[in-house]
Amino acid sequence: MLTDRPLSELRTFQSDVEDPADFDDFWVQTLHEAAERATPTVLETVETGMRRVNVSDVTFSGYAGDPVRAWLVTPVGAEESLPVVIEYAGYGSGRGRPINHLWAAASGWAHLVMDVRGQGAGRGSAVGSTPDPHGSAPAHPGVMTRGIEDPRTYYYRRLLTDAVRAVDVARDLPGIDPDRVAVVGGSQGGAQAIAAAALRPDVSAAVAFVPFLSDTARATLITDAAPYSEIAGYLTSQRSRVEQVARTLSYVDGVNFARRVRTRIHYSVALMDPICPPSTVFAGFNANASENKTIEVWPYNGHEGGGPEDRERAIEVIAESFAA
Repeated sequence: MLTDRPLSELRTFQSDVEDPADFDDFWVQTLHEAAERATPTVLETVETGMRRVNVSDVTFSGYAGDPVRAWLVTPVGAEESLPVVIEYAGYGSGRGRPINHLWAAASGWAHLVMDVRGQGAGRGSAVGSTPDPHGSAPAHPGVMTRGIEDPRTYYYRRLLTDAVRAVDVARDLPGIDPDRVAVVGGSQGGAQAIAAAALRPDVSAAVAFVPFLSDTARATLITDAAPYSEIAGYLTSQRSRVEQVARTLSYVDGVNFARRVRTRIHYSVALMDPICPPSTVFAGFNANASENKTIEVWPYNGHEGGGPEDRERAIEVIAESFAA
């Protein structure tokens, strides 16, 4: 069933997420510190048995110089520098295996698939290989409340920094065209794509399927579904921290990042989605500052969104942007 407001109301819905006065300084400083602590990127060739793609196991420096893993999948026989698509994974997932990631190479592009620190142990084949070496105060199971008492210690500060660092690293990889970079992801990956597009506004395009982490404080009040329910569960005992948590979330909220996006961006939203309620997706889309933004609405779908049709639309958007 529909999980939120009627579509006519969603199209004009405005979020009341506050934009912290030091939001831009916070992220400039965070990314500067990560760059200062970066070490050289390492690529190791991986033999997969697949004859039409080359695969490398990549280790690059993310937040605070922490090592982050990724797959680089490229089509065999490329004679010119390739555009690159950076893909981010959903909540609970990791980078999986290279065989899961062939669509971008089949389109003639390089594909950098970023792992997710501290996740990837509960989503079938989407296993992870990157630890999160930072501790936190008491937290609810999952990652949503790790370090949530302060934006400087919050888990998503680290993960979103990794996402932006992936853009910087991808541009320096051998055989990559640094002027043609796109970012894409679904759910948590969509949140990373929006943040990367905001903090690296010169990317060619961004695609966010049913994005997570948008109008987050509102989401904790209108859905019982995980992972937003982790924050609600945390606040059932940490009762005095409601305003403190809302402040932390505002530094990673997709609405505030959307206000800073200038590149081509495409969203999707599902009106029967209990995990990322439609009003939270539209909150980010309606706030998005890009003059070239689109959204695909799936009336009868849940958090799977448009499935393969979302992916086909992503290929169209990215191809148009790379050709521009």
